[in-house]
Amino acid sequence: MKSFNVRAFVVIGVFSAMAYVLMMLNFPLPPFPNFLLVDFSDIPALVAALLYGPLAGVAVELFKNVLNYVFVGSATGVPVGQMANFTAGVAFILPVFYIYRKAASKKGMLLGLAAGTATMALIMSVLNYYVFLPAYTLFLGAPAMSAPETKALVISAILPFNVVKGAMAAAVFMLLFLRLGSWLEKQAASRQAA
Repeated sequence: MKSFNVRAFVVIGVFSAMAYVLMMLNFPLPPFPNFLLVDFSDIPALVAALLYGPLAGVAVELFKNVLNYVFVGSATGVPVGQMANFTAGVAFILPVFYIYRKAASKKGMLLGLAAGTATMALIMSVLNYYVFLPAYTLFLGAPAMSAPETKALVISAILPFNVVKGAMAAAVFMLLFLRLGSWLEKQAASRQAA
């Protein structure tokens, strides 16, 4: 990836702000616990990655979560939720970027979105079991769960939730991609040539 120019920094800033706003428009899905919220804030990060490379997408994920921590904060001062959101977003956008880069087509994008969804769901399942759920217990004073209870929560709620969340984000992004795909390809090609 070539070094960022001023325009890239501006675009990353704009996409970060868009991602932050979309992050605030979150909502629960009825079959899942209320602390699991769907938002579409990974879409601007994915567009940034397609335009300027994976570091741009990761930067958007980072900046939206920093903004969320600064303006919304955390009940404990520890950004556990923001760290989880950042990790989930990166786990979603990076497989999409790399698979689409290898197979730049609608089929390649669909494969990338499926891989991103699967990667996010698996990584977040493992990290929730070992890191995030224990962190909520430690920092938020949530009731401690036994290993079987944690495993049951991960399998019955967190894993399927992330599959559904990824599928919803993929569907929305695919609708955008069908409209903007050729423009994105031209923009990315012009940046690589520069």
